[in-house]
Amino acid sequence: MTTAEEEIRAAARKRERSKAAFERDDAALRELFVKWRADGYGPSDMARWSGMTREWVAKIAPDPSAPPKKRVVRVKRRPAESDD
Repeated sequence: MTTAEEEIRAAARKRERSKAAFERDDAALRELFVKWRADGYGPSDMARWSGMTREWVAKIAPDPSAPPKKRVVRVKRRPAESDD
């Protein structure tokens, strides 16, 4: 094996470990946002503590006491064909 191949393989292994650690830690943080949001803490506070944006925290952990949002489904209609 060449030095280049060894270095690239080592970097790829390190990247995979880093990616797995990031995904694990990200999932844990998301769980905490949901837990504490349900406990009454606001997204602004949690955003300030975590360094994330308020919008991101609110999207991950929406207000559990808020009524569910209505989903709007828009249907595109084709213009009517004329018989001229």
